[in-house]
Amino acid sequence: MIRYIRRAAACCLLLLVALLVNAARVQVLQADALDADPANRRTTLARYGQPRGDILVEGDAVTGSKDTGQPLRYERTYTDGPLYAPITGYASQVYGTTLVEAAEDPVLSGTSPLLKPLWGGLTRKRQRGGDAVTTIRAGVQRAAYRGLAGRRGAVAALEPGTGRILALVSSPSYDPGRLSGTGRAVKGAWAALNADPDQPMLDRAIRQTYPPGSAFKIVTAAAALDAGAVTDVDAPTTTPDPYVLPGTTTALPNEADGCGKASLAYAVVVSCNSVMAHLGVKVGLPGILEAVGRFGFNDTRLRIPSGVARSNFDRKMGPDQLALSSIGQFDTTATPLQMAMVAAAVANGGELKYPYLVERTTTARGTTVAQNGPRTYRQAMNPTTAAQLQRLMVDVVEKGTGTNAAIPGAKVGGKTGTAQNGVGNRGHPYAWFISWAQAADAGQPAVAVAVVVEDAEANRADISGGGDAAPIAKAVMEAALAE
Repeated sequence: MIRYIRRAAACCLLLLVALLVNAARVQVLQADALDADPANRRTTLARYGQPRGDILVEGDAVTGSKDTGQPLRYERTYTDGPLYAPITGYASQVYGTTLVEAAEDPVLSGTSPLLKPLWGGLTRKRQRGGDAVTTIRAGVQRAAYRGLAGRRGAVAALEPGTGRILALVSSPSYDPGRLSGTGRAVKGAWAALNADPDQPMLDRAIRQTYPPGSAFKIVTAAAALDAGAVTDVDAPTTTPDPYVLPGTTTALPNEADGCGKASLAYAVVVSCNSVMAHLGVKVGLPGILEAVGRFGFNDTRLRIPSGVARSNFDRKMGPDQLALSSIGQFDTTATPLQMAMVAAAVANGGELKYPYLVERTTTARGTTVAQNGPRTYRQAMNPTTAAQLQRLMVDVVEKGTGTNAAIPGAKVGGKTGTAQNGVGNRGHPYAWFISWAQAADAGQPAVAVAVVVEDAEANRADISGGGDAAPIAKAVMEAALAE
């Protein structure tokens, strides 16, 4: 009898061990796969079963959560949705998440391991959603938004000494709250926004690239000075006017007068195409490629934390194409954030800081779980080159094409640009202005800005950047200096 009891006990023990092994396999090895299974509704119900953490601007939440009483209980809400949409993105129960809502989703939704106490990993209990604290300054953001006034375009503003992003505006914008929740209204809003020819959901500040036009000449000037192609910015160059593109019979026109054998200083202030194209060819493709890489062109890994579109400078081209690329034409393209980085590098003595948008993430109680801070991205140019370019950009604002950006009592540097648009250049040109500003009593510039206006009216190339984009940059710089 005892023998049979022992056999039964052994069998029960074996079954118990098998049960524990299988439970461990499901809980440990297959848990993530089961969570990700589209047929598993528990994950979705849990995700929307509690309020989502918030995205903060200067301590104030620009997002929220609304209890609907439905199975997918909490829907996202937005304060000043169109103003902050290029930062927050949307969090939709139907169409997913974008921008900071996507990049910081683990913290905001409460699934990040950073939010869990030591025992949380064992219980797999979902934590309350944490918050994402941005670097955006509300006054600067509003100034940029008001400046564009609904016209197609974008603004990016940085703090040169740290890389903190102070404003990101894309226009026209949209209210991401229209995409929260489920139902016919959400699907209708999604269809209408995607069918809109103005593409309001396109984040033009970081996801759209444009030909930078003459604003790119600051990069070419930095390359020429660092390579020794120019040793005296005030000395005449050997560039003829007209300048014939190498290997062709095509003369490159200038909008400004006096560009024949003009100095680099004069060429930057009045924006001579011929001088800058000639200098680009003189530096050569390897030298120019090295220089543009130091500014961030051709970098596919830039994240703020949302991904940033790659700004392009072709790696293979002939001398005539290099000449055009050196004045921001041919295949050269850049995001507004990239061009703000160019201005920031000049303003910061040649050192380019890595741009970042999220200062820190916290638990729901405000305890910091991850922190971002200033770090060097690249040394974009020599400090002496940066000092020379600062002087030239100040001259652009004081006596060149960028006088509309001048701010009384502040030191302002800038560069206008106009890029041709459309087949045969029949479209309205893109108007650019890149700049930086330093208060009279400050030790370093407070802000670097890039503005692009897509539908600018223009009769003369660089006047357009000064007329359409420079006033917007001025308003943004004034807001940054005032705070």
